[in-house]
Amino acid sequence: MHLLELIVPPGFLANGPVHTALIVGAGAAVVSAIVGVFTVMRGQSFAGHALADVSSAGGSAAFLLGLNPLLGFLGVAALAAGGMEWADVRDARERDLVTGVMLGVGLGLTALLLYLGTIRGSTSGAAIAILFGSMFTIPASLIPLALTVAGVALVAIAAIYRPLLLSSLSADLAQAQGARVRRMGLVHALALALAVSLAAMTVGAILSTALLIGPAAAALRFADRPGRALGWAVAIGWAATWGGILLAYDSFYWTPGHGWPVSFFIVVLIFIGYLLAGLAGRRPARQGLERPA
Repeated sequence: MHLLELIVPPGFLANGPVHTALIVGAGAAVVSAIVGVFTVMRGQSFAGHALADVSSAGGSAAFLLGLNPLLGFLGVAALAAGGMEWADVRDARERDLVTGVMLGVGLGLTALLLYLGTIRGSTSGAAIAILFGSMFTIPASLIPLALTVAGVALVAIAAIYRPLLLSSLSADLAQAQGARVRRMGLVHALALALAVSLAAMTVGAILSTALLIGPAAAALRFADRPGRALGWAVAIGWAATWGGILLAYDSFYWTPGHGWPVSFFIVVLIFIGYLLAGLAGRRPARQGLERPA
């Protein structure tokens, strides 16, 4: 008990907002890690980043209209993900071009919606919450919806795990074996939309890419099998999220009355994990995880 008191600040485990942050944060970390592994393997990290930023338009609209912000993030992210995958652009350069254009449009719309919210005075602090997250202000009533979104994403990935893994390693090989590559891509894109929506709700739209890509990239640096990469990515993302919440809570004692942002600590811990993963595995990928040229 004394050791626990040295690690955990007073009142941490009895704090309601902390409980909500731990639950929602864990859900976002697990989903982001699992979906992130496939996203990295498929070479779609930029697409994940774009979806996260574009989803901020939905979050801004939700704040402006007084709706559940998670539904706003999710609605726009799902539409953008479906549109990007439905376009079926196979050339990497063309795909990045389309993604970049969509990213610019989404951020422009976000700027407009946040501006309108400022004029009406109905979205105080919305810009910070949307772009950089505010985990200690997440209402407990959001927990069931957040866990439902996380569960749907995990079930979707589990249902297509083997063909998705094969198509992530080699789309041509998967297609030759009869896998419906385009359908796999669409399901992954929708799961990606769910993941970035949860991440945007917790660490903010701008920083959600770190939760999506960071743990996955770290795990893939030293894991020699896909299953192990998924496990390590979940462990890294979960540890960074809960560690960030703990440090942010403790920071109220460093600068009384002014705690540091949770998202800052989470991103820093993920970065440290990525550096340590580089020491554990010198190569960026191991056998069975390399994507064909």
